[in-house]
Amino acid sequence: NLTLYEGENVAVLGKSGSGKSVLIKCIVGLLKQDSGEIRAFGKDILSLNQTELDQIRTKIGFLFQSNALYDSMTVRENLEFPLRRLSIIKTKDEVDEMIKEALENVGLPHTANLMPSELSGGMRKRIGVARTLILKPRVILYDEPTTGLDPITAKEIGNLMNSVHKKYNTSSIIISHDMSCLKIVAQRIVLLIQGINYAEGTYKELKNSSDEKVREFFE
Repeated sequence: NLTLYEGENVAVLGKSGSGKSVLIKCIVGLLKQDSGEIRAFGKDILSLNQTELDQIRTKIGFLFQSNALYDSMTVRENLEFPLRRLSIIKTKDEVDEMIKEALENVGLPHTANLMPSELSGGMRKRIGVARTLILKPRVILYDEPTTGLDPITAKEIGNLMNSVHKKYNTSSIIISHDMSCLKIVAQRIVLLIQGINYAEGTYKELKNSSDEKVREFFE
């Protein structure tokens, strides 16, 4: 069992193949779980039709591990995509303001007309966060947000996640193996072993656990 509370950052930790990324893909309906129940905003995800699922997705942002930017689109077009995908009607001025705010939030205000190929890895990650923020979601799901980044850039992304959390009071589930990142962003860590919630607690509590299976993740 896993419950995400309002305004909370929860990290999910586990070995490769333990079900971490599958979990968050099930939450947004990209995959269907084999058993059990996933409820978001009081609704059973598995029972929703496509229209109802799209309505839920306006409240849940998803930062893919690969950033999932479209190489053939400019940064602006990438940020507009969720609005088109979910048929959210806005005037051009409204869209311009949403894009301006999202890019300012991630510290890249002058990148709207650039192509993804013109961005560094850290910049692409920030644009991925900006696209996630475009709908001002109440929940954000981060899939390995610092994978492939150097330690300095990874720390910057961690600080950005904290900034987003503070500004918008989002709740987040963070899938990551980056213990340095988890130490600064996670208020609670859940350890998955073979798909089971094996242990949970703060970073300090799990690091000092008497259970060898738990401690090995922090050594």
